[in-house]
Amino acid sequence: MISNTLGIGIQGIQEGMAGMENAARKIARGGADGPQGTAEGAGSLVEPIVELNLYERSVEASAQVVKTADETLGTLLDIMA
Repeated sequence: MISNTLGIGIQGIQEGMAGMENAARKIARGGADGPQGTAEGAGSLVEPIVELNLYERSVEASAQVVKTADETLGTLLDIMA
């Protein structure tokens, strides 16, 4: 069960990192999806910035899952030793 939890946590980190990379690419394009120099072009940066923040929180939560599973496994090993 702990290995399954570790796998889920690692998968969450990987998916979050991929999402962060995608959002960072959109930001690096500088809102190239809309006409540059217009409010529409500037507004197109808001969504990827929010996505970047969301994926960052997702990675942090997944890392906490991995940390907790690791600590639990360590405790179980200490008890059994």
